[in-house]
This record gives sequence, C-alpha cells and structure tokens, in this order.
Amino acid sequence: VQLQASGGGLVQPGGSLRLSCVASGGTFRDYTMGWFRQVPGKEREYVAAITWGGGRTCYADSVKGRATISRVNAENTVYLQMSDLKPEDTAVYYCAASTKEYSACYYWPKDYAYWGQGTLVTVSS
Repeated sequence: VQLQASGGGLVQPGGSLRLSCVASGGTFRDYTMGWFRQVPGKEREYVAAITWGGGRTCYADSVKGRATISRVNAENTVYLQMSDLKPEDTAVYYCAASTKEYSACYYWPKDYAYWGQGTLVTVSS
C-alpha cells in the first residue's frame, strides 16, 4: 500500500486548508485511516481517524471542532479539512492506514502499518 499526501502549504492564522491522501494498492475500504502530525524534536501526534466504513470519526482534543476527517472509498482518498488554524498546528502531516481487523479509531502510530510521506503545513502571518 502506498499513500500520497498533499495539500499542505503556508496558511495565515485563522485560515483553512484541506489535506488529501490517496492510497494505491491494497484494499482501501478495509482500512481505518488516520492523520498524524509531527514537529522536529517531538513525537508523532495523533490528529484524527476514520473507520473503514466511515461510520465513526475521532479527533484529538487539540483539533476537535476545527477538523473534519472524511473518506471517499471509491476514490481511495481520505481528507482532513482544518479550519481556524493556529500557529501550533504547524507540523508535517502524515496519513496512515491501519490493517487491524476491528473497525475502530486507533490513536497510536504503532497501530498503523502504512504511512504517507508527509505534507508540511505552516501557519504563520
């Protein structure tokens, strides 16, 4: 499974953006998909997850109310829409796929088998 993330860039505080992640190979509809982020010197941080059927979405407290994760299985794509961006949202954002059989949100990087290359989001005026 290969994951290709895109959509990062420079955004002003209070702005919005949408990240995309396209999967190839594997069976996308069977994977819980997650978004994580990482800044230099810190551990990778969970942002959001969506179960393989799309029936459940979960968010980190730091982005709850400002982020929406969604997926289009027919297009093998997962999205992360973020609004009211803050400087502390600056990070490299990674999408990831979990092959665990149980359909649930997974919060730990170790629960994800496949990772995209990351896309940089910079929130600054």
